[in-house]
Amino acid sequence: MERKNAWKAYSDEQITELEEVNKSYREFLTVGKTERECVKEIIKQAEATGYQSLQSFMEQGRALQKGDKVYAVCMNKSVAMFQIGEQPLEQGMNILGAHIDSPRLDVKQNPLYEDSDMAYLDTHYYGGIKKYQWVTLPLAIHGVVVKKNGETVDICIGEKEDDPVFCVTDLLIHLAGTQMEKKAAKVIEGEKLDLLIGSMPLKDEEKDAVKANVLKLLQDQYGMEEEDFISAELEIVPAGAARELGVDRSMIMSYGQDDRVCAYTSLAAMLEAKDLVKTACCLLVDKEEIGSVGATGMQSHFFENVVAELINLEGTYSELTLKRCLANCRMLSSDVNAAYDPLFADAFEKKNASYLGRGVVFSKFTGSRGKSGSNDANAEYLAELRNIMDNANVAYQTAELGKVDIGGGGTIAYILSLYGMQVIDSGVAVLNMHAPWEITSKADVYEAKKCYAAFLKAE
Repeated sequence: MERKNAWKAYSDEQITELEEVNKSYREFLTVGKTERECVKEIIKQAEATGYQSLQSFMEQGRALQKGDKVYAVCMNKSVAMFQIGEQPLEQGMNILGAHIDSPRLDVKQNPLYEDSDMAYLDTHYYGGIKKYQWVTLPLAIHGVVVKKNGETVDICIGEKEDDPVFCVTDLLIHLAGTQMEKKAAKVIEGEKLDLLIGSMPLKDEEKDAVKANVLKLLQDQYGMEEEDFISAELEIVPAGAARELGVDRSMIMSYGQDDRVCAYTSLAAMLEAKDLVKTACCLLVDKEEIGSVGATGMQSHFFENVVAELINLEGTYSELTLKRCLANCRMLSSDVNAAYDPLFADAFEKKNASYLGRGVVFSKFTGSRGKSGSNDANAEYLAELRNIMDNANVAYQTAELGKVDIGGGGTIAYILSLYGMQVIDSGVAVLNMHAPWEITSKADVYEAKKCYAAFLKAE
């Protein structure tokens, strides 16, 4: 039952392929730090390999055929891709589902203020974070500002070599005696996560001169007024590119690997898929980190509506056909698991933990404590997947998220399972999960892509 380190079995040719996959993955992480940026990059890569928008297929008015490649986008934050297989859609699809949102700081709607000759942006954190991890780091601002006239302005400050960066400050150790006595959850509180963005006053301005100078710069560079913050989506993320980690360069350190490591490998497998028996789907969604809610989260009807449109293009639409299609699907809910960390061994049960370098992780169940909120996959489905993985020579391991009574987490798996389809969580082991900088093994990234490719081919 013990899974071996995947590195030990690789040939020179496989190492070369592994490095190519991980180089492309690092590039994806670097350009895709927000959901919108991910969707933009995904569409770019999809169209380069022959995918067309659902709208264009609808305008053509022709029936779907085997080999057709279709994508649909929801509000620039979620995307669904389909490659039509030989079987009719009523017989189901092979679905890879991951999320492209990650924990971060969001700028509030009335954020800009000045205090003691320093200008700040007020923020509200998004997703589960340890707040103390976000102080004293170089941070970047990514997002969009939409003006009243409908014009959209893209914002990205802090990523170029000559860009300024931003920071959440912390109290110096010399004065932090009281602070150091607080519990970790209270060392830095949410309302203290304000972003320092300026300290130079505008000439000849008396009141809030630093804030006035910031507004002048925003006006000059982006044509932005203070009220435009109301219709802006600005996300604060760690500044800097994804990097190789270790003297041996065996790992990747980057922001947002939960869950873009699974999103990228799902995308890569989807783009390479061809000559399929069952229709393949790659579903990359928003809002998982806050419960999969909202129009762009998995709980919305976006996916179901798109599948209905595809069945209509196939010429076989009915409500019954749609329900049969969704019930006959198989899905890998492509999401990460917590990698075993020997420095925090007490949080894990070693026999049922995931390890860096031992391949893609299958998690039969997630949830909290007594499997609360879990999908809990069926034994028959696990047996089927074992067969697929072994035939494709995929290195895999099984795991749960830490010790039973310590905590837990959820994914999008339970939402898709409501249709009656077979679903299991399958992803990559991550160290430092939900921290500003997370760590994965290149071997696990490679094996995840192999896993997803083999799954899409399954009949």
